[in-house]
Amino acid sequence: MTRIAMTEADHKLVSDAVAAAEAHTSGEIVTIVTRRSDSYHDIALIWAALAAFAALSVLEIAPGFYLPLAERMLGLWAFEWTPRTLIGLALSVATLKFASVYLIARFTPLGLWLTPRRVRNARTRARAMSCFRIGAESRTTGHTGVLIYVSLDEHHAEIIADTGIAAKVRPETWGHAMKAMIDPLRRGQIAEGMVGAVAEVGKVLAEHFPRAQDDSNELPDRLIEL
Repeated sequence: MTRIAMTEADHKLVSDAVAAAEAHTSGEIVTIVTRRSDSYHDIALIWAALAAFAALSVLEIAPGFYLPLAERMLGLWAFEWTPRTLIGLALSVATLKFASVYLIARFTPLGLWLTPRRVRNARTRARAMSCFRIGAESRTTGHTGVLIYVSLDEHHAEIIADTGIAAKVRPETWGHAMKAMIDPLRRGQIAEGMVGAVAEVGKVLAEHFPRAQDDSNELPDRLIEL
C-alpha cells in the first residue's frame, strides 16, 4: 500500500492543534489518517469471476471469431479443434481473464472505482468504528473521547464521539468540523484539513465539556497513520 505523503512537520502541526484544543476542554481528541480502509478483496474476486464468465459466454456465442483468432495468436496451421483442446482453450481464457481482472481490481485505482460507493462508505465507517473502539471508546474518565478519522482513497471522513459527548452533542453539530476538514483535503492539504477539524471539534468540546482544574491528558495528541 502506498504510504501517505505526510512530513514530520505535518505531524507536529496536527499534534499541536490537538494539544491547543484540549487546553480548553476535558474532552480528548484522537486523529487518524489512513490511505485506504479496506482491501476490497471480495469485490475484486466478484469482478474477476464476472469477467471470466463473460469471456466464456462470448467464446460460446462467437466461436467462429475466437477460434481463428486463437490460431493466429498461437501460430497454429490447419489446426483441428477437438473437445479436449476446446475445453483447454476455454479454461485458459477464463483463467487469464480472471487473473488479469483480479489484479487490476485489487492493485490499481480502477478497483476502488469499481467498488460501489455505498460499500466504500460502509467499510470506511466500519474501520473508523473499529479504530474508535480500540483508541478512544471508554478510555477517558467521562467518556469524552472523539475520533477524527480520514480515509484518503475513499474520500471519506468520520467524526465519532464517545457516549458522554453523544449524550449532549447532536451528530449534525460536527458538520462545521467536517467542512473545515474536507475543503483542504480536496486540495491535498491533509494536515491542514485535520487541523481545521480539530479546531472546530475543540470549540464544541470546550462549550459542553470545559477543562477542569485537575484534568489530565488521557489520550495521545499525536496524529496516527495507519
